[in-house]
Amino acid sequence: MEEALRRGWENLFGRLDGPMSFRLIMQPAVAIVFAIRAGLKDARHGQPPFLWVVFSNPGQRHELLRQGWKDVGTVFIVALILDSIYQVIVHSGIYTLELLLTATILALVPYAMLRGLVTRLARRRSAVTPADGQPGNQGKRSETQQQERKED
Repeated sequence: MEEALRRGWENLFGRLDGPMSFRLIMQPAVAIVFAIRAGLKDARHGQPPFLWVVFSNPGQRHELLRQGWKDVGTVFIVALILDSIYQVIVHSGIYTLELLLTATILALVPYAMLRGLVTRLARRRSAVTPADGQPGNQGKRSETQQQERKED
């Protein structure tokens, strides 16, 4: 097991200049696009950050993981296929643990890390202010709130 992990890491970094190296850029980029799209949707719907809910709320975990897989599953499968082709070309065989490690690093890790970050940043950018409770109207008070403030 230890040998397989060591070989996997060495081969992952050895792929930077080998055949099919462009996929090392494209697969994370596609996963990032899906993460941004899902993170913005989460922010619009008032959902908490992705990984936070996955780890802290068992009730929503299954649904979020299903939704995340729907978003990034195709990218993961393509990563598996392309890495299988790479391994056959370079190693004349397929190493399963190395294959799963590479596909996870290229597709799942960027998606999981960035979806929650995008949600937080999108919320911060269109923060709801205490002035009127509406996004984007920072500092402007409604007439009702101005009257309530005068009464206090």
